Amino acid sequence: MHVDLNCDMGESFGTYQLGLDEQVMPLITSANVACGFHAGDPQVLRRTVELARLHSAAIGAHVSFPDLVGFGRREMNATPLEVENDTLYQLGAIGAFCKAAGVPLRHIKPHGALYNMAQKDRALADAIVRAVVAFDPALLVFAQPGSALEQAAQAAGLTAIGEVFADRAYNADGTLASRKLPGAVIHDPEQVAERATRMVTSGSVTAIDGTVVPLRAETICVHGDTPGAVDLIRRIRARLAESGVDVAPAAAR
Repeated sequence: MHVDLNCDMGESFGTYQLGLDEQVMPLITSANVACGFHAGDPQVLRRTVELARLHSAAIGAHVSFPDLVGFGRREMNATPLEVENDTLYQLGAIGAFCKAAGVPLRHIKPHGALYNMAQKDRALADAIVRAVVAFDPALLVFAQPGSALEQAAQAAGLTAIGEVFADRAYNADGTLASRKLPGAVIHDPEQVAERATRMVTSGSVTAIDGTVVPLRAETICVHGDTPGAVDLIRRIRARLAESGVDVAPAAAR
């Protein structure tokens, strides 16, 4: 049994530094690299791609709405065509840096509000998928199991990788609880490590109301910009190893 560990990377911008990329990169197996729309810039993009190459982390495009001010977390009233073109634009940007570094672009994962909206809105999900098909249909699509994005990817013949969040509370329907709710973000390292292991080994998670929700955990999202992130990721890896779970990049089925 194995699982992928993915983390958002390259979210610094100009003189603003965010995250612990150099410390976190050796601990993960997939890096979701910001493509400049919610964070990152050409210099950061190149450094991050080269850092991922150094540590053999699979590289993914972390695409978003064009929202630097809101860090991509604000919902935008973008048309499906705009989302398709913005996604294709960002894929082209990171694809160029991957080509220059001699490494493949392996996956795509929407960020923030675009991710949340695409889990429910099939029109937006289809727009993202059309961009992937146009750019490289071999790209893996990270999406929550059962979501509109997963369904759109599968309908187009793409490989959807089931993503779970060990440090986020879930609703009974399998969606993530709003960050505005108390307890929506779990900070206790032991609890997070235990949840991550259970998700992989049992294929389930306990929702915020106590409901046991089935899910497919093929990649676990960890966050590199939270306090104690490095120790937290190490604990997750240790707990997974104790349960006989190997950590490796996601792969097409």
